[in-house]
Amino acid sequence: MIPRYSRKEMSSLWTDVARLRRWRDVELAALEGMVEHGIAPREALQDCLSRAGDFSEADAARIEEIERTTKHDVIAFLTFMEERIGPSARWLHLGMTSSDVLDTSLGMSLRDAADLILQGVGRAMAAVEKRAFEHKRTVMMGRSHGIHAEPITFGHKLAIWYDELRRAEARILRAREVIAVGKISGAVGTFAHLPPAVEVFACKKLGLTPAPASSQIVQRDRHAEFFSALALLGASIEKFAVEIRHLQRTEVREAEEPFTAGQKGSSAMPHKRNPILSENLTGLARLLRGYAVSALEDVALWHERDISHSSVERVIGPDATIVADFMLHRFSGLMENLRVYPEQMQKNLDLLGGVVNSQRLLLELARKGMDRQAAYVIVQRNAMRMFEQGVSFRKSLLEDSDLLKVMTPAEIEDCFSAGYHIKHVDDIFQRVFGRSE
Repeated sequence: MIPRYSRKEMSSLWTDVARLRRWRDVELAALEGMVEHGIAPREALQDCLSRAGDFSEADAARIEEIERTTKHDVIAFLTFMEERIGPSARWLHLGMTSSDVLDTSLGMSLRDAADLILQGVGRAMAAVEKRAFEHKRTVMMGRSHGIHAEPITFGHKLAIWYDELRRAEARILRAREVIAVGKISGAVGTFAHLPPAVEVFACKKLGLTPAPASSQIVQRDRHAEFFSALALLGASIEKFAVEIRHLQRTEVREAEEPFTAGQKGSSAMPHKRNPILSENLTGLARLLRGYAVSALEDVALWHERDISHSSVERVIGPDATIVADFMLHRFSGLMENLRVYPEQMQKNLDLLGGVVNSQRLLLELARKGMDRQAAYVIVQRNAMRMFEQGVSFRKSLLEDSDLLKVMTPAEIEDCFSAGYHIKHVDDIFQRVFGRSE
């Protein structure tokens, strides 16, 4: 992923040096397991541990140079380790296949990436929760189809977002467990040259769970689940971003992204304050969905393994985790600094002269014994006068002779009382947050 959308904390997991360190750790953990089970000499392990060392950019370049001849990255790595360690390096990779190293180290990378993503989800949830309580009783217009429906509160809207982020967190936690798996089971997963005990030892040392059964590879439904969880997270963030974009529209302007000192919205129009952060999140979510599709395509491989998944994962592993991490922190910052305009929310509430109370009138007429469809006709025709003739809904109702036969003017006025639509906001917050204050 390009630096513009990368945070160092995540991108550092995917450097060449980080990859080589994990390969080293897998090889050394496997060798230690061999020693513990009497397969390799302890002196060889001690020699490898003392000489394996760390990796530099120069080391990565040397391994790349070797690979230009071998056309095989793991063989190039092992050749380099032989150069560095000497004769004891012959015990490295004993009875193993390349995918033992590649898939086990990938499990470590995705596990660690999941931990960073979960930190980001936690920050996003905290930001949304704080703003939800801040605006628990900030009344605004609820909309369906982009059209005024009934009042809600901005805090209620954010409580829904929080609940959705909590589901995203649960999915990523599960995906982390599913992906944090390794295998040291050999060329087709049969343990023909190493006993399962070595795999158990190595995986435990590396913080992974041994795959219960593997072919030459760890099965790719695990990876598909992981990238699908990221795609769903991205879809939720996109949903929130699209709502912010709508609320920032000039005709609505109920909420707005932060606009910092010196920021410019347009090279041509100095007045512009565009929802660029939200639009960016919308675009990045499209990438995550594409990466999930690619991961799903990787599930079906030939027999015990082919390498059609390899090139895909070299791209989507770093890119998807970096994008998801970036999106979470961009969204969190947006929420922490989001500008909310309660006065504009109230202005929009009053825009249609109270027609948003139409359901209250409808229900009251039904309670008084009027057939629902007859009641609907009375309420709708008065609402339509406001849309088509500009007549106040309240005024129109008070002039309707059919309505006045059933309801008194005071009862009609009572249907316009404030707070009716949001009287259970405390109950909603109790359900979502476990507290209402």
